[in-house]
Amino acid sequence: MKNGHWRPFAAAGIVVGGFCLMATIFAVNLTDKSAASRDFIGYWAAGKQIVRGANPYDAGETLRLEKAVGLGNLQIKITPSPPIGLALVIPLGFLDAKNGLVVWLMAELGCLSAALGILWLMQGKPATRIHLLGYFFAPALACMMAGQLGIFFLLGISVFLVLHKRRPFFAGAALLPLTLKPHLFLAVALVLLLWAAWRGTPAVLAGLLVATTASYSAVFGFDRDVWSQYAEMMRSNVVQYRFAPTLSAYLRWEIAPGAVWLEYLPAAAACVWALWYFWTRRDRWNWIDHGLLVLLVSLLCAPYAWVTDEAVLLPAVLVGVYRAIDARRSLLPIAVFGAAALIELYTDVRITSWYYTWTAPAWLAWYLYAIRKKDAPRVTAKNDPAVVAGSI
Repeated sequence: MKNGHWRPFAAAGIVVGGFCLMATIFAVNLTDKSAASRDFIGYWAAGKQIVRGANPYDAGETLRLEKAVGLGNLQIKITPSPPIGLALVIPLGFLDAKNGLVVWLMAELGCLSAALGILWLMQGKPATRIHLLGYFFAPALACMMAGQLGIFFLLGISVFLVLHKRRPFFAGAALLPLTLKPHLFLAVALVLLLWAAWRGTPAVLAGLLVATTASYSAVFGFDRDVWSQYAEMMRSNVVQYRFAPTLSAYLRWEIAPGAVWLEYLPAAAACVWALWYFWTRRDRWNWIDHGLLVLLVSLLCAPYAWVTDEAVLLPAVLVGVYRAIDARRSLLPIAVFGAAALIELYTDVRITSWYYTWTAPAWLAWYLYAIRKKDAPRVTAKNDPAVVAGSI
């Protein structure tokens, strides 16, 4: 076999070896208390409750489970995710907290790697390996440190982008993880519905519907009262007075802290803008050129979000990098934004801090800077073709 034919096998071996090494490191160093100190513990507790046929939104029982594995004096972590996507946490219910965290982190690492590979392929396999810098994208790292969901959203969006033309059914099914935090994607969901109707591609919606139906059926099989339990949890103080560093939260807490509806005003404005933005580009709509901007605006205006959720914006950041390279624009802005976010993350600035409010606007600003069209060269008497032709 020629030397070149060994390269895929060698690369696969390196990847498998690396994953085995990471799994070993996690298994040796992590403990139940490591799980309890992360947001992951809320998803683990929900999985435990579901497989027992109990209420996954029961604050008292969730707190008992979390304290049993070392939560201590930390605040209770209870998932606000609706039932339709909770099948994704069911496997955690069959594991103890430590092993559940190991599996969760390895799944996140695998999803991040797969998403970066997909984005690299979508750009035509460029010789540069700049996409590997995605492993140092602060929101993705924060997501793994907290055991949050953003990387699963990232893989779903990446698969959708690469499959929506050739395999629309599977592209729609890949969006299932987004149902765990639907409030982040309100503008995206609106555009998806309009796009599917305008282009006559119901297979995308069919794929999402089948995936959510299967997921909900699995949860319903364990707990038939899950929707009423979810509604009760959403009305409780556990969720209504939870603080998140977003522009929407600024609006609410500065005007009327008790008025939860104020946090949805920016999201409503984003939906109106997205409706206009899609409709004026409906005949030439492109999910990479146009859809990523809608995704950025949707996250920016979300009523409730963390920096960990911004891991889903990595496609927009990387596409911006590739476009900036093609246009020979400076990469200094994204270097500064990325470094600043990493400094905050590794100087132990808590993700609940207001200091992370700037990150979502920063990724949007980078994308707009990177994709903007170059100004047409100014026509003068010296370079005007008509003038030049007339002088010959």
